[in-house]
Amino acid sequence: MSPVMRLVPVLLALGLVVFHLGLIFSGLVPNLVSRPLHLALALPFILIVPGQSGWMRWSGVALMGLGVAASLWVALSHEALIDQYGFLETPFQTVVGFVLLGVVLEAARRAIGWPLPLVALLALLYGLFGQHIPGEFGHSGTPLASFLGTLTIAEGGLWGSLTGVSVNVVAIFVIFGAVLNAGEAGQGFMNLASAAAGRLKGGAAKVSVLSSAFFGSISGSASANVASTGAITLPAMTRLGYPKRLAAAVEAVASSGGQIMPPLMGAGAFVMVELTGVPYTSIMAAALLPAILYFLAVWVGVNAYAGRMDLRGVAAEDRPALRDVVVTSAFFAVPFAVLLLGMFWVGVTPQYAASLAILTGFVLLIFNGRGLNPWRDTVRRFETALLTAARQVSMIAAIIICASIIIGVLSVTGLGVKITSLILSGSGGMLWPALLLTALACLILGMEVPTTAAYVICISVAGPALAQLGLAPLQAHLFVFWFALLSTITPPVCGAVFIAAGMIGESWLKVALTAMSLGFGLYVIPLAMIANPSLIALAETPLAAVLAALQIGLGLGLMSHAIISKRSWALRAGLFFGGLALIFVRLVL
Repeated sequence: MSPVMRLVPVLLALGLVVFHLGLIFSGLVPNLVSRPLHLALALPFILIVPGQSGWMRWSGVALMGLGVAASLWVALSHEALIDQYGFLETPFQTVVGFVLLGVVLEAARRAIGWPLPLVALLALLYGLFGQHIPGEFGHSGTPLASFLGTLTIAEGGLWGSLTGVSVNVVAIFVIFGAVLNAGEAGQGFMNLASAAAGRLKGGAAKVSVLSSAFFGSISGSASANVASTGAITLPAMTRLGYPKRLAAAVEAVASSGGQIMPPLMGAGAFVMVELTGVPYTSIMAAALLPAILYFLAVWVGVNAYAGRMDLRGVAAEDRPALRDVVVTSAFFAVPFAVLLLGMFWVGVTPQYAASLAILTGFVLLIFNGRGLNPWRDTVRRFETALLTAARQVSMIAAIIICASIIIGVLSVTGLGVKITSLILSGSGGMLWPALLLTALACLILGMEVPTTAAYVICISVAGPALAQLGLAPLQAHLFVFWFALLSTITPPVCGAVFIAAGMIGESWLKVALTAMSLGFGLYVIPLAMIANPSLIALAETPLAAVLAALQIGLGLGLMSHAIISKRSWALRAGLFFGGLALIFVRLVL
């Protein structure tokens, strides 16, 4: 690739990063300007991918041109479009609407595959032709100009509130994670985890658990977690004689926890802010104890396997020196300190604090563990940070904007209310059957749709039903979000397991079965949040929340030993059901 061609994506990535940072510092920008520009900047990184050839390449270029032109037209015409109240007035505007929808569907298909765009396409067909469906699931019909206009030139479809979350919050935190990962923050996580747990029995696996918990706090992606921390922990575990299925399962399960670990939660925390109206800091507080319990359950499971298989810790010579731990930890500790001080001491918004932390992270790219970086290495780090940020922001934009089509159709046609009624009638008006139906829907949808998109769709249709059955909004949202994550380790589609199994050369099914035994907390803890609401009330009643966490943690420990240990069946059954009962008994203070 020529230097000029190599420079083009870097400049586009720089433009994307500067645009999103600029929105934070520049004040109010109309939504019909910032959100279409967000899509326009994302499309090149989705539709034009290195290595494409033939039809895919040229169609990508054409679609990118059409999509960017249509998005820019919306941004430039925003003042006139506001006065149209979501009604298309000319044939040209109708063409623009169809172009935008088609480009968004194809961009999402190229980014994440068929399932989500297919659901969005079915939603569009329902909106266009649902008036011909007999019975209660039909609708009265909406004029094409109004239906299409609501989705494409008003703040109710492509440019709705979910897209606003992607523009103003998610993009900033994704850039933050990309900047940290371009430097030595990742090595800092690994060094800290190795120093803390490497010497313990089963130490290499416990390093994987800790490093994935740390790394997940900035990556928010199970796949990214496996690919990054797994590149170090998987060889370390196999070198120490760990069974391949166990090593891959530990990495898959620990990495999946990144999406439930604050502050990022795979962008889910920011979507929750928009959908619930609960402040970001309150969501972080509510999600913290359940996430810690998840990693605690994994830790106990690793310990049980270590006892069964006599798994060794990391040798002293392979553990980092204290100086290396302290120095490399600063590469993530300093930006995190800026982030937390900004939010909790200065009192600025999370995205403003994150922007300050991003600028701090860019400064730290100049340094390494020994001092100043060579100039070439620094330039390469900046390139990596910009390109990674642009690709990840674009991927999330494709997911969220495509999901916004579904949410828009549910709103315009009233289908969401009808599905809510179906859940209420199918559950007989009882909470736990409704939760079971919701969990099943989350699992099925999450098999082929990214966690955040599965969560958004499920909560949009099931959330009102759960609220009518007496569930608090944050309980419902966290429950749905956790169950949308099940598919990362649950067959038949288990993305984190596939990646870990491929990296280590083991049967994915063996890895999945081991992962399910280690990650059983993913199935149980969401139910515990419902049975014992104190668990997610850390901000309001900290003592009750901590006591509930201790109780549930003890129950998880008993269940983990029952699942993994080699005791008699009677003892294991007793431990399992005793732990289960302990989890679901509510403390009375």
